[in-house]
Amino acid sequence: MNNQEIKGNWNELKGKLKQKYADLTDDDLLYAEGKEDEMLGKLEQKLGKSKEEVKKMISEL
Repeated sequence: MNNQEIKGNWNELKGKLKQKYADLTDDDLLYAEGKEDEMLGKLEQKLGKSKEEVKKMISEL
């Protein structure tokens, strides 16, 4: 899944992530134009996963 696909489906993906990982907050999942890497970094830290694992996890939702 590329950044454009993530951006287009973000509200749906955000809801699925919050269901799967209850400790994620809206701040963790804040998607801002040009800040994709920052958001992925927050998810990496919060979930204890690598960037590749986070991207894979998002693409599988």
